[in-house]
Amino acid sequence: MKCTISVITLLVLSLALVMASAKDAPLEAVLKGNAEFTKKLYHALSKNEGNIFFSPISVHAVLSMLHQGSKGETQQALGKVLAVPGVTESAEGYEHVMKSLNSVKNVTLLIANKIYIQNRYAFQDGFASIISKNFLSEVEPLDFEKSQDAAKAINTWVEGKTNNRIKDLIKPVDLDKQTRLVLVNAIYFKGTWKTPFDEKLTKSEKFYLNDNYSIDVQMMHLTTHLFYKEDENLDAKVLELPYSNKDLSMIIILPNKRNGIAELEKKLDNVDLSTITENMYKPEVRVSLPKFKIEATIDLNDPLTDMGLGAIFSDKADLSGMIKSAEPLQVSKVIQKAFIEVTEEGTEAAAATGVHIRMRTARIGPPTDFQADHPFVVMLGRRKGKRRHRLTNPVFLGRIAEPSK
Repeated sequence: MKCTISVITLLVLSLALVMASAKDAPLEAVLKGNAEFTKKLYHALSKNEGNIFFSPISVHAVLSMLHQGSKGETQQALGKVLAVPGVTESAEGYEHVMKSLNSVKNVTLLIANKIYIQNRYAFQDGFASIISKNFLSEVEPLDFEKSQDAAKAINTWVEGKTNNRIKDLIKPVDLDKQTRLVLVNAIYFKGTWKTPFDEKLTKSEKFYLNDNYSIDVQMMHLTTHLFYKEDENLDAKVLELPYSNKDLSMIIILPNKRNGIAELEKKLDNVDLSTITENMYKPEVRVSLPKFKIEATIDLNDPLTDMGLGAIFSDKADLSGMIKSAEPLQVSKVIQKAFIEVTEEGTEAAAATGVHIRMRTARIGPPTDFQADHPFVVMLGRRKGKRRHRLTNPVFLGRIAEPSK
């Protein structure tokens, strides 16, 4: 019988990844790996209909901690899916990522890791050192057999890190006498727009789910100079809405067709998302954007299996570098719970991911219209480079298919 590990990812809308310098190879490797991972995970999740909202960096971070304690073919599989060259480079890169995400000015942005271990067990010395130093992870022993108390302890920590936006991430039924570890990553973001929407202009308008059906939503309105472009390759418009920290932005990719979201997502499979803001200009734009609030719980076992990580959920898993025990370990569940709310003032978002492991330039002219009255893709990212023409990898990414749901 194998003991189990639970991996949990918490999501609160987070907007910033640090720019990597040419001299910082480990950080560059993590950013590049996260970019590849983001596209693959979005592709897997986009097979489902409706709204999607998740934090790719949150999932990537918690699986990267798992990667540190893996060996053999399991380590190779995790390295391939995470798209990182090795555990050493990944650990060194994440040390920079964790510090930079927690030092962004003029917004509230927090990222935290924590590992809970069955109180009769101890970590392997090397694993304990890496998760503490490089991933800035807290560690706490729990008695998972007392599942009600253990779930309450984990959920209380998660609520504290996400401003009470992510609740009940772990259910008592998720924990039992076979549980040995629970790995959690939590991210929280709250930021105000550089130019807020005027609440007096918000009114009920139609949002078209497709060519045939529409719903009523609260549509916000704003007219100002914003970075914008029309992307012929994507058959879509791209708009950047900056936050009070000018380096942080929400990027909205709006297909030209009301029913064009599926076609857009297929095209995005082949796009480097960090280049999505290249060749933009800054005209006066009339923006119509729905207010929306989305809460989602995503079971990531199937998507991660489709991406090539089926082994971590099976008795073939080799996670022997995590704890001092001869007992074989395997992952029982990977869950992310996410929240985002967009209003006239700005954005609030949160996410948490958990892993359970068991035994075995301006142009002059009239304002340009950007009317987001049909499904669109949204992501939060950070400008990088002296000219700020590129983004770091999105920390949050999603599809807004039905704003009021």
